[in-house]
Amino acid sequence: MEDRVRPNPLRWLLYVYGAALPARHRTWVLHDVTTRTWQLRHVIRAGVQLLPIGIVLFLVIPGPVHVKTMSVLAGAILGFFYSCAYMYESAEHRVAKAGYPVGYAARTREDTHSESRAEARERYARRYRS
Repeated sequence: MEDRVRPNPLRWLLYVYGAALPARHRTWVLHDVTTRTWQLRHVIRAGVQLLPIGIVLFLVIPGPVHVKTMSVLAGAILGFFYSCAYMYESAEHRVAKAGYPVGYAARTREDTHSESRAEARERYARRYRS
């Protein structure tokens, strides 16, 4: 298996905004969207994407501070909502840009976590189906 090479901060920032990483980061991209905390990583990436927009809007919107704050907060909530709604598609798109076939991230997550899911199903069945 190839070594996971983490991108430097500038490349990571470009990756957050949708740029493809060089081939040496291919396994890191797969790890990024299949690790146990991949959903949290996705939300953090969305926050990094929304932060500059929120700052600019806060500075540009005229009016009292509480109105500006609530406007930016409402936009951020909407942005996070749509980001989470398309989380799986976004992960597959990132993996496809890294050179893996579409659907590979979902299969990898399923294979990696199949044992823990089986145990969880068994616990559920013992508790609620007996």
